[in-house]
Amino acid sequence: HLAGRRGQRIQAPADGSGIGVLSLVAQVRESVRIPIVAAGGIMRGSQIAAVLAEGASAAQLGTAFLATPESGAHALHKAALTNQLFVRTELTRAFSGRPARGLVNRFMREHGPYAPAAYPQIHHLTAGLRKAAAKAGDAQGMALWAGQGHRMARDLPAGQLVEVLVAELDAART
Repeated sequence: HLAGRRGQRIQAPADGSGIGVLSLVAQVRESVRIPIVAAGGIMRGSQIAAVLAEGASAAQLGTAFLATPESGAHALHKAALTNQLFVRTELTRAFSGRPARGLVNRFMREHGPYAPAAYPQIHHLTAGLRKAAAKAGDAQGMALWAGQGHRMARDLPAGQLVEVLVAELDAART
């Protein structure tokens, strides 16, 4: 999604359809003259360079920082980002009652198609299940929030990850 200076957002539809961040930045840039923050699937400095070249004022990275030691994500969640068992993401309401992107696991496959749009009720209803799954070491029952670039996550300290991203950005600009 993209956010403007007033917090306006253009977010992918809940059904998972939509257009890529580069195309979206270009389209928004043609219609508005406010700062654009590009977000969604950005995991490398070259991707930051690309959205900046398209007219974004900044790039926001989320999933790129999930695997860092400083992240509050559960160790199973961090490991799942690059685990061969979790090959794709999907938008789901299964864990919280509102659409969010996560790694497809058993819980999402079994409950996602039937989950109502009922936040925060579904969030509270599933909280105990998610906590029990984490305690049991069962990543298949946890909410594994992640963006589409999750396979490119790097297990680096956050400061070092920023240094690597800056170096990649510099290399992409030259």
